[in-house]
Amino acid sequence: MKEKKVVFLTYDGITDPLGQSQILPYLIGISSKKNYKITIVSFEKTKNHLQNKEVILNILKSHNIKWITLKYTKYPPIFSTLWDIYKLKRTLNKLKNKGLDLIHCRSYITTLVALGFKKTYKTPFIFDMRGFYADERVDGKIWSLDNFIYKKIYNYFKSKEKEFLQYSAYTISLTTKGKKEIGSWNLPNQSKIKVIPCCTDENLFQKKNIQNVRSKLGFNKDDFIISYVGSIGTWYMLDEMLDFFKCLQIKKPNAKFFFITKDDSQLILEKVKSKKIDVSNIKIQPSSREMMPSYIGVSNFSIFLILPVFSKKASSPTKMGEIMNLGIPIICNSGVGDVDEIMEKSMPELLVKDFSNKEYERVINLITNNYKPNQKTIIETSHSYYSLDKGVEKYKEVYKEILGK
Repeated sequence: MKEKKVVFLTYDGITDPLGQSQILPYLIGISSKKNYKITIVSFEKTKNHLQNKEVILNILKSHNIKWITLKYTKYPPIFSTLWDIYKLKRTLNKLKNKGLDLIHCRSYITTLVALGFKKTYKTPFIFDMRGFYADERVDGKIWSLDNFIYKKIYNYFKSKEKEFLQYSAYTISLTTKGKKEIGSWNLPNQSKIKVIPCCTDENLFQKKNIQNVRSKLGFNKDDFIISYVGSIGTWYMLDEMLDFFKCLQIKKPNAKFFFITKDDSQLILEKVKSKKIDVSNIKIQPSSREMMPSYIGVSNFSIFLILPVFSKKASSPTKMGEIMNLGIPIICNSGVGDVDEIMEKSMPELLVKDFSNKEYERVINLITNNYKPNQKTIIETSHSYYSLDKGVEKYKEVYKEILGK
């Protein structure tokens, strides 16, 4: 059977942590089918590219995936993005000349280019939306609708969003809530939608990969450790998480807050000091992907609080499946993607309903009084929602439906 030529477009870098966790594993799984000849076109940030290029190249070569890198342009705002779109159009035109059966687009910027190719050349594309992009920019206070230019850009992307949903061969939503929201818009000729969340690499994030690094990290045997995993900023409510920790310290003076992040530690410590929390009770540690299970594994509990705004209906926190797959219980808030449903099935008592000290105290009284959530249920729920194998199979179903068996 003749291989179908697929181009995967991403405005994120494959050498970024996100690219390694949320792009590579899927494409490797799809390429194992042998029916598809995949070429990745990605925008790489110089620092990450220099550090990780050879490792990624070797992985891709071993799976017969081609990789074209374009340099991500950050400044000046707006014009840099327009320049990157031009570079992507030029690259895609070259690939079209060698034959192109399907364009798989991650998020909105790349889909702008694929939409033009669909209208001009009838090339089918997948709109892998990853969230409500324009609304995220507004909710995250990146675009102000009081600004004439940003309001124009917002309206432009909201109008293109409808076209993406109508012209795409398939749409991928991260959440059932996002899919339902789109369904309520009643768009004519809307493409089919399949829900595929941010899946977890179950080969890496499993209990047997947890090494004993507690003393190496400087924790005492009796420390009560609450962890936070990933980057800080925009959506993640650092002030509220520190308020929670401050309440926890009243009940548990031996509590430690462990940030597993590559973000600037000074930004976190400045907030810690402003809350009058002793910095000796805070640990900030970057981690390689391979060490993540071990670092997360020292936690008694993990926490993330996310702004429950409109755009977050379509969000699937990557960290959730990774933490749950290790059997670690999570304290998180309602109103984000499918989080409520997942928590209700595994650890409903730990779902924070509002950001008040009274609600924090309810959860803290629970976790400091011999509360032992069922690890087996947590891991099984993670497998049910976040299995990478299941995610890959869903992508294969979409490819098969578009390109034929």
